[in-house]
Amino acid sequence: MIDVSQEKKTRILEGTLSICNRDGLKFTMDDLAKELGMSKKTIYAIFADKEELLLAMADYCFDSIHSEKDKILKRQDIGLDVKIRLMLGAMPETYLRLDLQQLFILREKFPSVYAHVEKRLDSDWEPTIALLEKGMEEGICRKFSIPVFRTMMQSTLAQFFQKDILIRNKLTYQDGLREVIDILVSGILKTSE
Repeated sequence: MIDVSQEKKTRILEGTLSICNRDGLKFTMDDLAKELGMSKKTIYAIFADKEELLLAMADYCFDSIHSEKDKILKRQDIGLDVKIRLMLGAMPETYLRLDLQQLFILREKFPSVYAHVEKRLDSDWEPTIALLEKGMEEGICRKFSIPVFRTMMQSTLAQFFQKDILIRNKLTYQDGLREVIDILVSGILKTSE
């Protein structure tokens, strides 16, 4: 049996992702209702306010990223070095169109949502850490400090959310993430001498 309320919630979250991509975080609940062809009352029956909606959207996105990571871990057709890169940049195909460079606005306008995003960025590192450890064990990666690597990765991503560096440099979040991954992974992979 299909859960109608979950179906509506998913539809609202997908609509929110779409409108955020087009208009950024300045959209109103009226805008969202119009986008969805749904009454504001229906939206408010599921989400009390815009902040609750944005919190749910953050979880929805991070849960989707977690699912993407699970798919990467199960792949048998790629090497460990590729798997590490994919895990660090895991993002569902549907999110590649999102303008995530606008997320730095969260800190100022929605501090509780920003704090929640930071918390989610800091969690779920265990599978990636296991791959990095395996890479060192198998000699694909040189010996390095995983806590330092993780801190560098997280700090850089946090800067994307705290500053408008991506916007000023006309980079998408995905472009910035790809650059960070290339730089960091190049630093840990062993080179043939």
